[in-house]
Amino acid sequence: MATDDGTTAAASHTLDVEGAELHYDVRDGDPGTGAALFIIGSPMEARWFGGLVDRFPTRTVVTYDPRGAARSTRTDPAPESTPEQHADDLHQIIDAVALGPVDLFATSGGAINALALVARYPEDVVTLVAHEPPVTGVLPDREAARAAVDAVRATYAADGFGPGMAQFIGLTMWEGELPDEPLPAPDPQTFGLPTEDDGSRDDVLLMQNLVTSTSYQPDIDALTAAPTRIVIGVGAESEGQLAHRAGVAIAGLLGLEPVVFPSDHVGFLDGSLGMLGDPDGFATTLHDVLGD
Repeated sequence: MATDDGTTAAASHTLDVEGAELHYDVRDGDPGTGAALFIIGSPMEARWFGGLVDRFPTRTVVTYDPRGAARSTRTDPAPESTPEQHADDLHQIIDAVALGPVDLFATSGGAINALALVARYPEDVVTLVAHEPPVTGVLPDREAARAAVDAVRATYAADGFGPGMAQFIGLTMWEGELPDEPLPAPDPQTFGLPTEDDGSRDDVLLMQNLVTSTSYQPDIDALTAAPTRIVIGVGAESEGQLAHRAGVAIAGLLGLEPVVFPSDHVGFLDGSLGMLGDPDGFATTLHDVLGD
C-alpha cells in the first residue's frame, strides 16, 4: 500500500526474543538507495520518529519499540534491562529483517544501546550515528553525575512518577559540570506532571533503563576495531547539558570530531507529539552524514 507521497506504508512485525516480544515496523524503499536505515531511541518508541522517517522517503526504514516500551512487552521478571540486552534485541531484528548490514541512527538511550550493538556485533552496522548518548562514566564529573542519577531513582522510588520525572528533567537540563551537592528538586507541576503518586514503580525510563543505561561504559577498543563507521552527534542548542557533554567525550575517546545537529536533544521532533525541534534541518544533516 502506498502513502500520499508515493512511498510504501510501514508493515508491522513481531519477534519473540528472550524475555520480551518485540514490535518493529518496516517501510520498504528503493533498494538502490543504500542500506536499510534503522531509526531508534530508548525508551522512545517508534511513534516518536514518524517525522524523521517521513524525511527519508526513498530509504527502507525500520523503527521499533524497545523492550518494555509501548507495544513491546516484557516477560523478563528482572526490574531492569541492560544496554547489552537491548543490543541483542536489535541484532535479532536486523537478522529478521534480513537486508544485510544496516545504517543506524540512534538517539539518547538508543545511542547507548547502539554503541553496545556495534561492540558486540560489529558486522551488523555500516554507519552508526549515535546522537547524544547520556553515559556518565566518560565525564570528568562522573561521580556527581552518578549521584544525580541515583537521586532521580531514589525520588521515583519514594514519591512516584511526577517527582521522579521532574527531577530527571532538571538533571537533563542542567548546564555545565554537576555540583557535588544535590540538585534542586523541581516542582512536577512546572512540567505539567502529576503530583499524585499512583503507586506504580515500573516506568520504562525511571525504573527499567535509567541506571543501567547511563552507567554503561562504552567499549572503546571494540568500537575502534569495528568496521563500522561511527559518527557521534550533538545538539547545537544542548551544549553544556549532560548528554551533549557525554557525546563530546565519547567522540574524543574515539578520536572523532562530533557532528553538530540542529536544535537540541530532541531536535528531530516535528511537533506531532507536542514538542518541536528542527526536523527539516535535523534530517538534512543526517542525510549529509549518511551520504544520501
